[in-house]
Formats: sequence, structure tokens, C-alpha cells
Amino acid sequence: LDRRSQMPLHRQLRRRLALAIETGELAPGELLPSVRQLAARVGVNRLTALKALQALRRAGLVHNRRGRGYYVADRSARDDVGEEDR
Repeated sequence: LDRRSQMPLHRQLRRRLALAIETGELAPGELLPSVRQLAARVGVNRLTALKALQALRRAGLVHNRRGRGYYVADRSARDDVGEEDR
């Protein structure tokens, strides 16, 4: 992440994760790192990591299971969300 960028860190992280999902680097059903692990891995505050994951959830790219974490959404679920936005 580029700390000198005018783009907020949570948006940069969201974009990085979204790209990994779209390119298949992160597969459908794959468990993402916990908020704490993700924050430590990229060197940001936990709230920054949480904001990025919540934005991905709202976009339909991931879903969360209470107490279990965030998972990459199946492509069909992502497509359904995209169609609702149109």
C-alpha cells in the first residue's frame, strides 16, 4: 500500500483484494486472513482492514460467517449482486 497516495489505505486494500478475487488468486470459498492477520500483514490498523473487508462484503465479493471470518463469494453470488446494482 502506498502511504503517500491520496487514496485512503482502506480503499487501496479493498482494490488489492478485489483484484486478487477477480483474477482468481483468491478462489471462491477461500477463507481470507482474519482482520487482525490482514492488518498485520499489510501494516495497517485493524479498523482499516475491517473497512476494506466490509466494503468487499457490500460489493458481494466476500461474505462473512459470524465467528469464522470472511470468505470469497462464489462467482454466481457476485454476479447476482452485480445485476442488482444495474
